[in-house]
Amino acid sequence: MSLPPPTTEDGARALAAIFAQPGETLLALDFDGTLAPIVDDPEHAYADPAAVSALGRIGALMQVVVITGRPARTAVRLGGFDRVPGLGRMIVLGQYGIERWNATTSEFVIPPEPPEIVEVVKGISEILGPLGLEEARIEHKGRAVGVHTRQLPDPAGALRDLTGPLTELAARNGLQVEPGKHVLEIRASGFDKGDALREVLAEFASQNVIFAGDDLGDLPAFRLVHELRAGGEIDGLLVCSASHEEDALTEISDVVVAGSVGVAEWLNALADELERVG
Repeated sequence: MSLPPPTTEDGARALAAIFAQPGETLLALDFDGTLAPIVDDPEHAYADPAAVSALGRIGALMQVVVITGRPARTAVRLGGFDRVPGLGRMIVLGQYGIERWNATTSEFVIPPEPPEIVEVVKGISEILGPLGLEEARIEHKGRAVGVHTRQLPDPAGALRDLTGPLTELAARNGLQVEPGKHVLEIRASGFDKGDALREVLAEFASQNVIFAGDDLGDLPAFRLVHELRAGGEIDGLLVCSASHEEDALTEISDVVVAGSVGVAEWLNALADELERVG
């Protein structure tokens, strides 16, 4: 496919700047729903091989970073990023930026698990039973815990029933609830993907940024790009991996593609065009 043009003036300006200065550009992406399809079992949400291959081509020209709510080790394993030519400088920021993997050194920086998470895991089990939702999947991420309803008979209804009790549980333990596609994630407050993106942009002194995401957890990063480009600090291109389950990002994006498959196609088209103009 050819690279679809952005639908906004800001996006068009950013794309031109990216082609003019690929080495000054940071490509940052979410994982689930963006690089990998949403599946019933999160442990089998492998990154689309076509997307990863494209990242390898792009990684030779610009800095690539994955910012995910997943643990960094899980994202690297499911992405296979440590085995891809061209991604030797890649960074993976896990747990919304708290954890880090650096491809250059192959090292993981993993802070210890907060004791509050242990208490939350116990409390979740006590909540699910009385609601008849014992089959909800609990995903313990170390510094966060997700409760998935996708595999239940009424995923949306289960999510509504769980939101209040899980929010109260999180608050009692000084934590917050992050909603997503048929999932509620309990994690520490005070750091999000916007904070992680801001830090990595400063680290690499990037003049341009591309951010691709699909869900509510990506909103802070989208808002940061809007803020930075409105202030003339950076040229930014926002790519939405759209689905019927969540449309919070479509109206604030410059490019909208159809899910993780669309992201893979877009990344390959970007790589083609970068190689052509380079």
